[in-house]
Amino acid sequence: MTTDTDIELSGPFKATDGGGQALDVKAIRIFDEGYGIIDVYVDFAKPLDGGHKDPVLLRAIVERLRALGYKGPDFGLSDAGLQESKLIVLEAPEEFAAFAKSRGWKNLAEEFDE
Repeated sequence: MTTDTDIELSGPFKATDGGGQALDVKAIRIFDEGYGIIDVYVDFAKPLDGGHKDPVLLRAIVERLRALGYKGPDFGLSDAGLQESKLIVLEAPEEFAAFAKSRGWKNLAEEFDE
């Protein structure tokens, strides 16, 4: 699930989907460095039945991040090929970078701005 290049933004919590079902989220994580656009990985305890596109579930995930200090717009789904049965990958908006940096993320693109 995680590696030594991951930053865990949230540990386990429950998120409710559009059908009112409480789902066990194992973790929300990001890689420790990247080039500008940040993919956010949301690991679930059990396979999702089409939950990848459930707006209520996606909003619950973003609300968890807001509770942890993120300030900014909602996220969109990342590439369809990245989605897995027990994993949702979200593409964070630019405003997420400040929050990610506060958690230890390094923007490799900044090295080329000099």
